[in-house]
Amino acid sequence: MTAWLLRLQAHDERILHALVLRRWRVADRLMNGVTRLGDAVSTIGVTSALCASWSPRLQTTGAFAAVALVSSHLGVQILKRTVTRSRPRLPVGCASLIQAPDRFSFPSGHAAASLSVGIALALAVPPPASAAILFLALVVGISRCYLGVHYPGDVLAGWFLALSGAALAAFVL
Repeated sequence: MTAWLLRLQAHDERILHALVLRRWRVADRLMNGVTRLGDAVSTIGVTSALCASWSPRLQTTGAFAAVALVSSHLGVQILKRTVTRSRPRLPVGCASLIQAPDRFSFPSGHAAASLSVGIALALAVPPPASAAILFLALVVGISRCYLGVHYPGDVLAGWFLALSGAALAAFVL
């Protein structure tokens, strides 16, 4: 591993450890619920419901979400198989609060999926609601670190893939 990757790994571990060492019982439950918004069932379900809607406006939002979601997911799968970064090693006395869906952590699929769909939804609603949707999508990414299944860099990479997917959706639609 090159020197800059080792430094990045050290920063990722330091930030992650600071977060998991400051867990709070109420936040444990909240983050466990919020993280599910980035699950395949949630993101594909919302996207499918939008695409199946009778409203042309909602169908367009669904198409945008589908392109962003599929393209970001492809990026996630390619990078997971290429980078093969192991899930975080947590400090003694700390454990992941959920079961990781697979053994590789880079990039975060939940962060990518939630922001991909979140951007599509945010573009379809007025500003106060759009800010809330984007905030919630970002909290999904943070929850992945809090729960101990991703490093912060994994989440940032997932968000980057979501932004790339949204840019592709904007270009093709």
